[in-house]
Amino acid sequence: MVKTQEKPGVNSYVAVDIETTGLSRKTETIIEIGAVLVAEGQIQKEFSSLVNPGRPLEEETISLTGITNAMTAEAPDLEPVIKAFLEFSGELPLLGHRILFDYGFLKQAAANAGVKWERSGIDTLKLCRKLMPADTKKNLTDACRFFGIQREGCHRALWDARDAHFLYQALRRRFDLGKEKSFLPEPLICRVKRDQPASKRQKERLQELLKYHKIEAPVQLDSLTRSQASRLTDQIIGTYGKNR
Repeated sequence: MVKTQEKPGVNSYVAVDIETTGLSRKTETIIEIGAVLVAEGQIQKEFSSLVNPGRPLEEETISLTGITNAMTAEAPDLEPVIKAFLEFSGELPLLGHRILFDYGFLKQAAANAGVKWERSGIDTLKLCRKLMPADTKKNLTDACRFFGIQREGCHRALWDARDAHFLYQALRRRFDLGKEKSFLPEPLICRVKRDQPASKRQKERLQELLKYHKIEAPVQLDSLTRSQASRLTDQIIGTYGKNR
């Protein structure tokens, strides 16, 4: 059997996945980062860390991920975790299932930590849509099932990162011949701005609402960004009404 020559930059990467409090990186935040560093198609080392979001998790998030408030309460803040992840990933391209979603949150976190970060990446969802049968579901669970990949867990960052790696390798084995360009990393385009902390007036407004409605602050007010403070204000008013 003839061994094919390894193509540089294609089979060495960092497969990554994150769990978040919601879908918008402007108002939501990361609660877990998981990643595997792959060299020549083989996992070399792993990275996994929970993150303290500074607020209680919604029941939907707990149900989906299995991550609880007790777990995140003991976790480090995002800044040291994102810096540790950036050191772990080095200069390698990223890989993930819908990688631009993960990259957007990671890049925002890097910007908030004062780090400029640009990467190329490989999207296994894009590959599945291009190479798998049209009538086959392309989410990570169904794509893994299609290729006979046994999943040990899901909606936890490290397991999803590992499964994205296994899925990519399965795609390469089946479709790489003649479609090599499909497996090349592409620049990940995502513009972010460093979040500004909530203004003094925003925090005062929140404190007024909390005091008036006699409710406990669900987050650490000093840690809020401007967009997060606006979101929380809207949530309180929507639930309890305005103060008079």
